[in-house]
Amino acid sequence: MSEEQKRILEQQLWNIANTLRGKMDADDFRDYILGFIFYKYLSEKILMYVNSELLEKEEINDYRKIDENSEVGQQYIEIIRKATLDKLGYFLKPSELFGAVAAKGRLDDDEESEGSDNFILEDLATILRNIEQSTMGTDSEDEFGGLFEDLDLTSSKLGKSPKEKNKVITEVLGHLNKIDFKLEDLEADVLGDAYEYLIGQFASGAGKKAGEFYTPQAVSMILAKLVTSRKAKLKSAYDPTCGSGSLLLRVAKESEVGMFYGQELNRTTFNLARMNMILHDVHYTKFDLQQDDTLERPQHDMNLRFEAIVANPPFSAKWSASELHKTDDRYSQYGKLAPSSKADFAFVQHMVHYLDENGTMAVVLPHGVLFRGAAEGHIRQYLIEDRNYLDAVIGLPANIFYGTSIPTCILVFKKCREESENILFVDASQHYEKAKNQNYLRGSDIAKIVETFQERKAEDKYSYVASLDEVKENDYNLNIPRYVDTFEEEEAVDLEAVSSELKALDESMADTDASIADFCAQLNISTPF
Repeated sequence: MSEEQKRILEQQLWNIANTLRGKMDADDFRDYILGFIFYKYLSEKILMYVNSELLEKEEINDYRKIDENSEVGQQYIEIIRKATLDKLGYFLKPSELFGAVAAKGRLDDDEESEGSDNFILEDLATILRNIEQSTMGTDSEDEFGGLFEDLDLTSSKLGKSPKEKNKVITEVLGHLNKIDFKLEDLEADVLGDAYEYLIGQFASGAGKKAGEFYTPQAVSMILAKLVTSRKAKLKSAYDPTCGSGSLLLRVAKESEVGMFYGQELNRTTFNLARMNMILHDVHYTKFDLQQDDTLERPQHDMNLRFEAIVANPPFSAKWSASELHKTDDRYSQYGKLAPSSKADFAFVQHMVHYLDENGTMAVVLPHGVLFRGAAEGHIRQYLIEDRNYLDAVIGLPANIFYGTSIPTCILVFKKCREESENILFVDASQHYEKAKNQNYLRGSDIAKIVETFQERKAEDKYSYVASLDEVKENDYNLNIPRYVDTFEEEEAVDLEAVSSELKALDESMADTDASIADFCAQLNISTPF
């Protein structure tokens, strides 16, 4: 698919989303439109698999033509059910496919009766439940359970009466049914990219809440490139605050990933992340996403170690800082816990614990982590002086995240550092494109950051390689201006020229005063000076 075709698909999907825009806020219609796109994807995926792999040489070679009520049809369906549960992790009957439901909804657009053939809400609700229930007792149960729980087809937000709700849903399904997702194009992840586009569009309109589920694409790209630097394959990638899963999937665009791990607190966002994985054709056995509080209740085995870790945790979030954590393997060695009002270093400690010996982690944090004292200063010093894990500090421009305008930084950690005697500092805060409401990192800005990191080079007013002794002399304060001098000298002032300009100005003012005095004399009034 060409870039133009991709752009058209994105616009089609956004136009369909706008069908719901006037009825509910961004959070709600995001859940509906992305949920329906996911349902359509599951339908087309199973149809393509069954027709090409299971029915290709059969007398009935189209899954949609199987009679579910006949004995032969039921035999076919049972065989197909077992095969698709094993291969895809879920099952849909022919009558439950997206196209069949959308077509039923458009049978009679002019029908006035709420009980007419085109009333599909109850059928649709049942089908969405059936998709989840088809996985119960199978290996994919955890990956599919509760995926559609946010699609409330009885919600008053869709309309006051069942008929109004049905009309809205029928319209959305009808528009979606006309779009070809081109799943047969194995070389292109068209639908996945379009889905990412929609998530980004919803984030841009969601304000502060967007930070809960979406990291700007440019920042995701930087983090992904940093942790995959010179690695074509990764055993595993982990995001402890995975949001919609976009950051993990960005890592997969830079390197082949064997297994994805993630945890997310928000249940709706967790469902979105699982959908996002499946939509990007990540097999259900290749990801392990969990829902709970990462700091308080980590859901992955404490003995696991990950080769790449990326995260954009909530900035300066509150956490319990309970004394019980002092015996937790993630925090016990530091001697101090991050303050309850600022969990930034608690996330860092958590991630460091799970980092493999040959791994790299990159995390976005507010600038305060670079210089705040007390417990945070103690943890920062321990990571540098005792562990020597900190590899790079990268300052980003202000106003590039949704919901906050503060400048941020990226900290890169490695347990086995190639350059163990120094730390790279990069000040990329002035390298961006200014837009109306938000600043953007350009492709050239991203490339410059990544190249500087890979080559570990110093550049005047942009980057500096500081020895560990220098960092120690600064009391482990990592404030970037201490290391990267961005001071710009002002142009020399020609005092003689300034003096001449002032003299000429005085003469001009004297002439003006004389003119005013003359006018006042002619008018027989006193002068104002």
